[in-house]
Amino acid sequence: MNALQKLQAFFANPLNKIEKVVDFDPVADKLLPLDFTANNTELTDEILGDTEVFSEWVDEKISNSGARYGIGGYNEHRTIYSRSQHFDTLEEPRRLHLGVDIWGPAETPIYNFYEATVHSFKFNDSFGDYGATIILKYDLDGVIVHGLYGHLSLASLNGLSVGMLIPAGKQFAAFGVKEENGYWPPHLHFQLMFNMQGLAGDYPGVCQFSNKENYLRNCPDPALVLAHTFKSALPKNA
Repeated sequence: MNALQKLQAFFANPLNKIEKVVDFDPVADKLLPLDFTANNTELTDEILGDTEVFSEWVDEKISNSGARYGIGGYNEHRTIYSRSQHFDTLEEPRRLHLGVDIWGPAETPIYNFYEATVHSFKFNDSFGDYGATIILKYDLDGVIVHGLYGHLSLASLNGLSVGMLIPAGKQFAAFGVKEENGYWPPHLHFQLMFNMQGLAGDYPGVCQFSNKENYLRNCPDPALVLAHTFKSALPKNA
């Protein structure tokens, strides 16, 4: 089996206890899939250009649907990144999303789904970036995978050190406000990577479409983890 197949087998094994990433009651709570592709014509430049207005749009969508969180984004070709030069390059802009976003209130607690150590952390403080970011390193039956948690509260970085053990089930972070999360509506960007490619405290969460296959090969679908939090409420291709 290759690394992805081993990872899939690990998460499919009921003997491996996978903890929640955020609080969620699969019976009572709902998820709202949010589409940030060109198909969503509601998202005008006026909305995207103002973080407060963008946040109000997200909050209203979640509230009106009766959902606890908005969710989506893996392998999604997004237009929203045009709001920030952070995603533009001379050759080809970055628009393909490599993680899953969970949209909800600032200070929403984030828990560790399995025992891990701190790989790295950083305040990526520029408009459109991750803001406060933590990367955890997991050994899942011999398969090494890294979990990137982006758009966190700045307080989430307090007291961390490289190599520190983070137990399974422990709250270790929270959603950040816009001043701490790269000026986005509050949410968690959750992403998995096999190979950190020498990076620390950061890894691309959005890639150029021409590099899609290489990045998706290194960044497996976070639904492998999130299915244990959201159960049947998790939409396909979240």
